[in-house]
Amino acid sequence: MEVSSESDLTIGQVARRAGVHVETIRYYERRRLLAEPPRRRSGYRAYPAEAIQRIRFIKSAQGLGFSLEEIAEMLELRVTPDTTCADVRQLAQTRLDEVEERIRKAQTLKRTLKRLIANCGEDKPLSECPILDAMAEGPHT
Repeated sequence: MEVSSESDLTIGQVARRAGVHVETIRYYERRRLLAEPPRRRSGYRAYPAEAIQRIRFIKSAQGLGFSLEEIAEMLELRVTPDTTCADVRQLAQTRLDEVEERIRKAQTLKRTLKRLIANCGEDKPLSECPILDAMAEGPHT
């Protein structure tokens, strides 16, 4: 049995330390977010310890709502000379703008639902249900 060093990890070891499934690592490799490592003589892949940090970066960025395409762009920015914090800031600002738009839409939806519920007399027959009538009229957002 081969003993792995900190710079020679199996996919299972990387997955455990990064807190993801092995299939997640393979998916990131297919998406080219993570380089496919060289193989040992045994045929097993030998991952560098840096793969753990890269996976954690990807998961953290996903948690902030960034798409894998945006994450790939950020990873590329990290190794591109002349990149500044302003380049990354612009990506984050775009993400924030999209989040704020989703929040606005959700708030509109919330107000509409509250209004429909308030207009619903519980003792009315189903044929007079204002909620069903409003839905039949079409979108209200």
